[in-house]
Amino acid sequence: MHLQGNLNDVCKSITDEVDYVLAAAVIDLESGLLLGISHKNEFFTQSFLDSLSASATELFRGASINYVEKLISNIRGNEPERLIEQLHYSTEHTHHLMAVLPEKPDVLSLLVTDKSVNLGLGWSYLKSKLPDISGSCP
Repeated sequence: MHLQGNLNDVCKSITDEVDYVLAAAVIDLESGLLLGISHKNEFFTQSFLDSLSASATELFRGASINYVEKLISNIRGNEPERLIEQLHYSTEHTHHLMAVLPEKPDVLSLLVTDKSVNLGLGWSYLKSKLPDISGSCP
């Protein structure tokens, strides 16, 4: 897999800037591949990171969500379109915040924080970094 060096640098600056950020990633929603990543967990293997990327892609572009988006478009009388822009889920110890880049609808930004952070602060931080991420995307 080819990772974009500049995106890795942007992700690293995001994880280095504040203590509560555990990981930052950029994912190509067409292929499911990681475009850039930085994390603070030395035990993450490449296989784990690839699985994380694939599962995030499935949440935004999987068969089930595509079906629901088509149903909604049919009800509205519109052409099918991508409707999901942001998602959040939590585990016992972490928040996972995901946002599609407004200027690049096939690129997803992912921020993982510890649960000590307020969700509003996490979203605010991620959204403040979207221009940096977008500007570094191919």
